[in-house]
Amino acid sequence: MTYETLGWQIDDRVLTLTLNRPEQLNAFTVTMANELIDAFERASADDAVGAVVVTGAGRAFCAGMDLSAEGNVFGLDETLSPSLDELHQRWDDEQIVHRVRDTGGRVSLAMFECQKPLIAAINGAAVGIGATMTLPMDIRLASEAARIGFVFGRIGIVPEACSTWFLPRLVGPQQAFDWVYSGDILTAEQALQGRLLKAVVPAAQLLEEAHRTAHRYIDQRSPVSIALMRQMLLRNPALPHPREAHAIESLAVLHTSRHDGREGVQAFREKRPARFTQQVSSGMPDFFYPWW
Repeated sequence: MTYETLGWQIDDRVLTLTLNRPEQLNAFTVTMANELIDAFERASADDAVGAVVVTGAGRAFCAGMDLSAEGNVFGLDETLSPSLDELHQRWDDEQIVHRVRDTGGRVSLAMFECQKPLIAAINGAAVGIGATMTLPMDIRLASEAARIGFVFGRIGIVPEACSTWFLPRLVGPQQAFDWVYSGDILTAEQALQGRLLKAVVPAAQLLEEAHRTAHRYIDQRSPVSIALMRQMLLRNPALPHPREAHAIESLAVLHTSRHDGREGVQAFREKRPARFTQQVSSGMPDFFYPWW
């Protein structure tokens, strides 16, 4: 499948998803949102993909929503005013999905559900949705040229893409308030100091470093173990009591210990590389997964 707004390339089990509207600084559109959702669902199900790197074509990562669209630039139906209860009751209704739920949030939820590690390689401007779409990713790397801004207040709207859930968890409430209230454009170094980024690297080395990081995470690792760990780390901190995490971890250890974990222990004893054989497409523990 080819995409109108994305590039898709797999190299040695690392998928590079490239936001590909360089003349528009990769500005976000409804089409891009729908294609990203499809791409993350495909990547999650494809055993040829071990990890995903997301970057932008040209000199920007994503300059925010494309504000040149006619009508409601966010693709929403201004005649609708559902209550919160109605929104939940009609969550999968086509009208609610495509005309009420924000497009960035639908993309973020697709990332949240993904079973592969996600790495942002922020190569330039990442503003608005260009910033918030990176928050559900596991790691954020940036080039020295990156500029990041949560600029929603400047145009009279509010943060989206589930960012009010992710951002305070990543950088703390006080830092999140400051960045969202001010709408400041941050340099890469400021974002690093604020703990949004893992590292800042020279622009020419960004993709190489992103791929190197991906391989640190997936080489000689069980894909099923990685998929379980990702969902456990994303979801378990929000549980009300550590007992709930203990229950999930217990079943996950039980499952992995009698499959790839058995091979891992044997390889350790024999002082050789492990040969993990389970794949996400067929090896997830259906007796408790998905536990949510």
